[in-house]
Parts: sequence; C-alpha cells; structure tokens
Amino acid sequence: MRLGIIGLPQSGKTTIFNALTRGHQPTGLSAGKVAMHTAVVDVPDPRVDRLAAMFNPKKVIYAKVTYVDIAGIEGTRSQSGLPGPLLNQLTQMDGFIQVVRCFEDDALPHPLGSVNPQRDIDVMESEFILNDLIAVERKLERLNEERRKGARDKGSLEREVALFERLHQALSAETPLRDLELSPEDEHMLAGFGFLTRKPMLIVLNLAEGQTPPTISYPHQRSQVVPLQGKLEMEIAQLPPEEATEFMQAYGLSEPSLNRVIRLSYELLGLQSFFTVGPDEVRAWTVHRGATAPEAAGEIHTDMQKGFIRAEVISYEDLMALGGMSEARARGKLRLEGKEYVVQDGDILTIRFSA
Repeated sequence: MRLGIIGLPQSGKTTIFNALTRGHQPTGLSAGKVAMHTAVVDVPDPRVDRLAAMFNPKKVIYAKVTYVDIAGIEGTRSQSGLPGPLLNQLTQMDGFIQVVRCFEDDALPHPLGSVNPQRDIDVMESEFILNDLIAVERKLERLNEERRKGARDKGSLEREVALFERLHQALSAETPLRDLELSPEDEHMLAGFGFLTRKPMLIVLNLAEGQTPPTISYPHQRSQVVPLQGKLEMEIAQLPPEEATEFMQAYGLSEPSLNRVIRLSYELLGLQSFFTVGPDEVRAWTVHRGATAPEAAGEIHTDMQKGFIRAEVISYEDLMALGGMSEARARGKLRLEGKEYVVQDGDILTIRFSA
C-alpha cells in the first residue's frame, strides 16, 4: 500500500517523510520539480510485540506501509490541471498524507505570502477537484461519442453515463468523490481510474514546537486531521533508541506521535491486521476490512487460498487472557471457521488447506 506525502512548497513534506521513515533526505529543496523519495516502514503494533514475547520466535515481522514523498505541487491552479508526470505519480497512490504548514519561519517564506492552514487545505482540494473534473469531462465526451455511434450495449453504456454525470455534478459543486456513496457496481466501473479525490486523505498539521493546533474544518469521509510537531518528531526519529526514549521522557511523550500517524494512515486505507504465530515466526499480515478467511489465506500464499479447507481462529484478546495456545486449546477457545468467515482485526489464524 502506497501513501503519497503531498503539500505546498515549504510545508515540511520531507521533514514529515523523514520522521515517518527515520530517513535523512535533505529538506528545503527547490520547489517546482517533480521529485520523489520512497521508503517502506513497519506499522507499530504492540500486539506484535506481546505475541513475540509469548512465542519467542526466530523472526518478527510487522505490517508494512510504503510512503512516497512527492514534490511538485505548486498550488497555482491551472485550467489544464497538474503536469502529466506529477499526475501520473499521484494517481498511483492508494491514499495521501497532506502536510499543511502551521509554523512561522522568516527564513522560509510561504509561497502564497502568509501562513494560513485552512486556505492551504482548500487550495490543495481545489487542485485535486479540478484534475478529477477534467478526467470526468473527457470520459463523458468519449461515452457520448460511443452513444452516437451505437457501438455498445445501450444498458451498460447508459449506466456508465449516469455514473459519470453524477461524478461531474459532485465535482462541479466542489465535493470530493470520497464523499459519494457508491454501489459495488459503481466501484467496479471506477476501478481503473485514479481519481485523486476518491483516495483517503490524512491531513497532518505541521506545527512548531509547543504550538497550539489551529481549528480546521475538513468534514469529508475517509479523512482525518492530526497535529504533529514535524521538526521535533524528525529529531526523535533520527536518534538512537536509548536517546530517543530519554528525549521523549523530557517532553512527556509515551511514544513518537508519528506512530499514531502511521497507524491512522493504515486504518484510513481500510486495512487491518491478522497474525500468524509460532516458534519460527510471529507475523502481522495485512488485509482489507471485510476480507474472508480464504482471502486472508491468500495473503500468506496463493496455494492456501486455492486449497482452503478451514481456519483455526482465536482473537488476540482471548489468547492474551488465557496465556498461550495450549491453554486456549485446553479451554476450547480455538474455533474452526469456514470460507464465509470474515476476518476481524487482531485474529490469529492457522490455515488448514489441501495442497
């Protein structure tokens, strides 16, 4: 899963990227260039830590999220939309982390002349809405051409026209597409389109040290706003573990705030974790919420999904309360589930399958 870190120039995108990934990419590079940095990070999960302590495995593997620091968005709305190379990168993302500048710094003048977080959020939303609107209008032109030629089944064509007219109406009213309720059939029709305003959005308010977060309005679905002291978090992330712990204690922090950002971004993508455990490996696996047991088995290995028989399941909470697998088995807490079972966050699975 790939999350694009976006924002206006001088908003602190690369600072947040370094904080999230414990990276050392240089900050403050010249604006206007389409540039990217990519890193894969573990999703912090204390459940994995406790399972590892219980099973003492040879390997411990956390769920992963990929972050991509994307530069090049200027916030100067053009009627032709974003540049092609930049738009191509944005459409490939599964969601976005928008970094919004809240700090003052005379050495880094704001590209729009003043620090105004709500305005910056609205500017970025306007950019994305315009690009989606251009794409929808082009699609409607092609659909109307097909309608004139009569080259397609009329029923399916009219359903598609109706859907894209609905998208056009929403975007014309400055409504992001993630706010629309879509049927499974609609979702299927839009699967090949990388509409920017359909993607989940986590807005990170990039604060100066000790700054009070401003009041922000962003009442949209699959979206959330979270404050973060970006520069402070980057400094913590780049310290050795022992020094980082002392540093956080001095600031009264139980964990880096960026851990919450990672977990929120994972959740906004509609993801959840299930676990496999044993002496060789304790591992967190990623599935979409609503995934069935065979789909979860397929994340481990495609052969497990093809030959799925049933899954032995226990919740993380039950296992912790009972103290181990042998106790859970003795008390009959391990249950067998079939192909229709919907995996829950924190389930511990053992897949039974035929080769």
